[in-house]
Amino acid sequence: MSHEQVSYLELLARGAATEAYDRPVLLARASGAGPEALAGLEQAKQLALRVRAELEGRRRREAELSALFETAHDLAGLRDLDAVLRAIVQRARSLLGTEVAYLSLNDPVAGDTYMRVTEGSVSARFQQLRLGMGEGLGGLVAQTARPYVTDDYFDDARFQHTRTIDTAVGDEGLVAILGVPLTLGSQVIGVLFAADRRARVFEREQVALLGSFAAHAAVAIDTANLLAETRSALAELERANDIIREHSGVIERASEVHDRLTELVLRGGGVLDVASAVSEVLGGAVEFVEGARSSAPLADGRALRDGDQWVAAVSAGGETFGALVLSGQPELDPVDQRTLERAALVTSLLLLARRSAGEAEQRVRGELLDDLLDAPDRDRRLLRERAARLRTDVDAPHVVLAARIDRGGAGGDGESGVRESADRQRLWSGASHLAATRHGLASARDGGTVLLLPLGRGESAADLARQTARHLGGAVREPVTVGASAPLEAPFARPGRVATAYDEARRCLDALRLLHRSGEGAAAEDLGFLGLLLADGRDIQGFVERTIGEVVAYDARRGTDLVRTMDAYFASGMSPARTKDDLHVHVNTVAQRIERIGRLLGPDWQSPARALEIQLALRLHAMAPAVSR
Repeated sequence: MSHEQVSYLELLARGAATEAYDRPVLLARASGAGPEALAGLEQAKQLALRVRAELEGRRRREAELSALFETAHDLAGLRDLDAVLRAIVQRARSLLGTEVAYLSLNDPVAGDTYMRVTEGSVSARFQQLRLGMGEGLGGLVAQTARPYVTDDYFDDARFQHTRTIDTAVGDEGLVAILGVPLTLGSQVIGVLFAADRRARVFEREQVALLGSFAAHAAVAIDTANLLAETRSALAELERANDIIREHSGVIERASEVHDRLTELVLRGGGVLDVASAVSEVLGGAVEFVEGARSSAPLADGRALRDGDQWVAAVSAGGETFGALVLSGQPELDPVDQRTLERAALVTSLLLLARRSAGEAEQRVRGELLDDLLDAPDRDRRLLRERAARLRTDVDAPHVVLAARIDRGGAGGDGESGVRESADRQRLWSGASHLAATRHGLASARDGGTVLLLPLGRGESAADLARQTARHLGGAVREPVTVGASAPLEAPFARPGRVATAYDEARRCLDALRLLHRSGEGAAAEDLGFLGLLLADGRDIQGFVERTIGEVVAYDARRGTDLVRTMDAYFASGMSPARTKDDLHVHVNTVAQRIERIGRLLGPDWQSPARALEIQLALRLHAMAPAVSR
């Protein structure tokens, strides 16, 4: 082997540039080598260059295969589609030695193709470019499903040039562009590009290499789409499973509330028990709202949403009693809505049953009071037993009360008569409710109502009359006047006294109307000497004690003479000067006694009305001293 041949082997070994292979020939020619020797060197040079080209091609092929293998490896572990596509574009740019590489995808909805990934791009307009089908090199590739290459894009007439595309390509400075289709079966889904900012010729091997990358990119996109569809299907299955579990839970809750409501009805539960049971099952707060207090729209048989609440009407036979209102659960499953509606139906049945029982009890209470008023000679033992069944304390002191609505006009035919009848019905209903609440009796009588109510601890007949007037007035929303009798001790032991007490209560009621005190409640003790006249028992001692009892008691305790001073003061025309002459004391003494009397009887004791009652009490006290003491 000659020295020159060894030189070519050294050049091959160190991978010298092509120009270096001319050096051995030039040195031999300079040293005067003959034609035969020069021809041999030229032949060795060409052989070395062919070997060099073969080695370089193999290295390039090895790099390409390595890049394709890495891409396949990325696809096998696909997690992020964007990352895989970026890797494909980066490797294509590197292996083809281009300044820019990019990938576009078709948009079936818009009917065009758009930039998906770019590498080496510096123009924002180019990175956001959209190409219509058939427009530019990329649009032509997307339309024909064939690769296209151009050495100089702007001088190539094969493409449909548009201002938008040419401007974007010009901003990026691209000249030579190669584009290959991304295909799935026969469908083009996008284009993979490699481009330079100078004129260049892309070889067939480079076109084939970019096509291989495009095939991998298409597989990556298809795999990602399949994964997305699989995830979507799994998500749908999970949602369906959640819905099934939720519906199963709702059905279980509906079954639970049905069992609980049935149990409530069987053991005599009430409206509050129903609301509590439904609250626990539905997980919110359920309240029964009476019809007059409910501002929400009500519809028979259906639960309606009202803001953040759900409302189910409680009604029966065309009458609305109110509504069940659920708070704290703005979203309700249809089955839970049916549960709320079923609870409203059960509530209406309970209210109807309670009303029927209440009306029956009201009739029984009215019949017992009617017997006490109209047939007091009936068997007392039977009367007491009937009262005990109504939970009335037969041994407690009671008061008879007469109540009436006073509109200021007489009833008659037509509209006024109908209205008066409705008033009496409402008054009787309110009185019956009050009687049931206080364990008493009530009946409709003489255009109004009569009640027999027990006295509470520390309560007077006047107190009870005022309370009853307020209660009934609020119930019927009209002024109700109430007159009360004096307390009756154990009325069921002496039934005949009930009718007499009712007459006294009616007289008190009539007196209130004559005194223009409609809408008030009072007993005879509230009416002063007029009450003394109205009272059946003529309680003189009680009248004296209520009127001047404080002064009489003060004289008894202190040994003073205030009662005689009052008598002389009134006899002298309420003149302190004449009073001191009659009593033979100093005028200052009279003044001190009058001041003391005022503190005992109140500052209005000298007013005409009070003065009249005090003078009458003084006369009765003087006429019956033994009684007053």
